[in-house]
Amino acid sequence: MTWDKTYDVVVVGSGGAALAGALAAAHRGLSTCVIEKTDRFGGTSAYSGGSVWLPGNHVLARQGVDDTVEKGLTYFGAVVGDRTRPEVQRAYLETGPVVADFLENTVGIPLDHRPFPDYFDAPGRSDNGRSIFAGPISAGEVGDRLADVRPTVAADQFGAAADRSTLDGGQAWIARMVLALDATGRADLLLSTGAERLVQDQSGEVTGVVAATPDGAQTRIRARAGVLLAAGGFERSAELRKRWQNMPTADWSSSHPRTGGGDAVVMLSAVGAALDLLDQSWWCPATPFPNGHAAFTLGMRSGIIVDGRGRRFADEMLPYDQMGRAMRAQMAAGSEEFWFVFDNSSGDRLPAICVPEPDRGELTAAGLWHTAETVADLARSLGIDPAELSATVDRFNELAERGSDEDFHRGEDPFGRFFVGATDAAQCLRPLGGTRFHAVRLVAGDLGTKGGAVINRDGAVQRPDGSVITGLYAAGNSSASVSGEVYPGPGVPLGSGMVMAYRAVAKMATRIGETGAVTPS
Repeated sequence: MTWDKTYDVVVVGSGGAALAGALAAAHRGLSTCVIEKTDRFGGTSAYSGGSVWLPGNHVLARQGVDDTVEKGLTYFGAVVGDRTRPEVQRAYLETGPVVADFLENTVGIPLDHRPFPDYFDAPGRSDNGRSIFAGPISAGEVGDRLADVRPTVAADQFGAAADRSTLDGGQAWIARMVLALDATGRADLLLSTGAERLVQDQSGEVTGVVAATPDGAQTRIRARAGVLLAAGGFERSAELRKRWQNMPTADWSSSHPRTGGGDAVVMLSAVGAALDLLDQSWWCPATPFPNGHAAFTLGMRSGIIVDGRGRRFADEMLPYDQMGRAMRAQMAAGSEEFWFVFDNSSGDRLPAICVPEPDRGELTAAGLWHTAETVADLARSLGIDPAELSATVDRFNELAERGSDEDFHRGEDPFGRFFVGATDAAQCLRPLGGTRFHAVRLVAGDLGTKGGAVINRDGAVQRPDGSVITGLYAAGNSSASVSGEVYPGPGVPLGSGMVMAYRAVAKMATRIGETGAVTPS
């Protein structure tokens, strides 16, 4: 192979995990190259709320949250069980505080904690959550890099006007990490440069990547210490979603259509990597829009969700991944449609968090929003047996009047109460009445797939026999999630991705000797 460029570390992708890994490399004095196939940095991370789940970190302690790594391990182990290896789980949680310290006190990213409950009633749970966030940053501080940071999902996929005077959440993370990489002087950040394949030598070691440049040519980039593959999942590949997840479409994912196309998993397969959790995603309810995209929907404040028969099937205030999984179970049982049914007692707007907020007129014209003066008429409009939907509403109203959801226990968990500011379950149960009834279509969406390379505690990619593919590391949604088949708490995707990327770079650094020679792993 004749190389066009040579670096110590090559990072494929530019989401939270990728940029955290690049920062870890640059701050170790390693020459670093980040390649991003689209024209914006951030991937799906830029769309996110920016929560990073790291138990026992110094930010939590500073803000008075009583938490430790051991409490986090107790909770994580109780929820995830042995679906993923305990040594990898421990590596994630034990390194979390180190990464938080690195990001704030070495890189200089201001961090704070914002309360948001863990998602399961299990030993070690924190009702305040363990999430930290990057401090908001003004457009003036971001400067010319603002155009390089992927905007919000509302602006990026739905054409909504975006106020970018201040970046928060996932965008704050991406902007701050890009600026921090620029400041190191050791990192080249290449947009519109898509990795096409991994290069291996005769021994099987990964030595670099071949990528497509903005002008359509190829460039061969050598990685002396290793390649970190953090290029997202395969949520936007209709073929792979059908093959591994039996999903009818790839259009319901929250990710950008040009990201998460499965590039990473295809490259991993080509070099013989072991893959796992391919049937898994970070699921969520989503509201479909006339343009074919679907928007992550959570925090239902009233109303009920019914299947195609007009029946409730779960607690509507479940954490979103759990509600998404309940929808998936209904799909497996033959239900093809879901409807969010509510009344106009609090106005005629969707009583939930959905960004962008659905326009009633536009969704009505597309057949995605129905309105009627009676439940029976609403059911007819939806093609549901009026008697079934009426019985469902009557049953829910009866439970609401009692103040206890005996069927699905709505409002009994702190997560459900969080969004309505409730102190007891009864406050989460408001009967359906009013003078109009609405039904908005919902689908089983996701925040990305979570299946990919099997990695060890240092983020090194393994083969099916357990051996390591030298020079290749993975993090984020390009790796099989350390959380297995569950979503333990807000910020686990970003938190685990950042930590495993950090650990991967620490391992890569050991391959660079004082003379600059690469030493065997």
